[in-house]
Amino acid sequence: MSLLKEKYNKDIVPAMMEKFNYSNVMEVPKLKKVVLNMGIGEAAENAKLLDEAVEFLQTITGQSPVITRAKKSVANFKIREGMPVGCKVTLRGEEMYEFLYKLINVALPRVRDFRGISGKAFDGRGNYSLGLNNHTVFPEIKIDDVDKILGMDIVIVTSAENDEEAKELLSLMNMPFKK
Repeated sequence: MSLLKEKYNKDIVPAMMEKFNYSNVMEVPKLKKVVLNMGIGEAAENAKLLDEAVEFLQTITGQSPVITRAKKSVANFKIREGMPVGCKVTLRGEEMYEFLYKLINVALPRVRDFRGISGKAFDGRGNYSLGLNNHTVFPEIKIDDVDKILGMDIVIVTSAENDEEAKELLSLMNMPFKK
């Protein structure tokens, strides 16, 4: 069992029950899934870039990414409907906890000039989104193999009813929010 999941069961559940006066353990919010998305705008001109993004996401998560395709044609961006424009991975269970532990304790501290993540990126339903400009902060990526620095979006989906519960849950997991 991952360290983060053990911490959830041992420390976070009792703290959340006390703070929000839950009467039942099942009311405590849980992590449902983590979605990583890499949008590659230049994939229309450079198919090799999309292959690299798929390879990087697979290296970071240990799961095969799904290629996302354009839903609409956009003439200004030279994109037609159905063209590949990115890739994404959805993590659940043990893989989700392992990835979050790695994100919080290894990748985020490696971001240059890191002072914490915004506490305002919640969607009103208890889900949190953050973006990384540089995928090389993950230790599995060898910088020598990288041709182009790619960004990624990370969405953490929880079962929390509101943003306050979700922020408390993530804070107890040591998510480094700005003070």
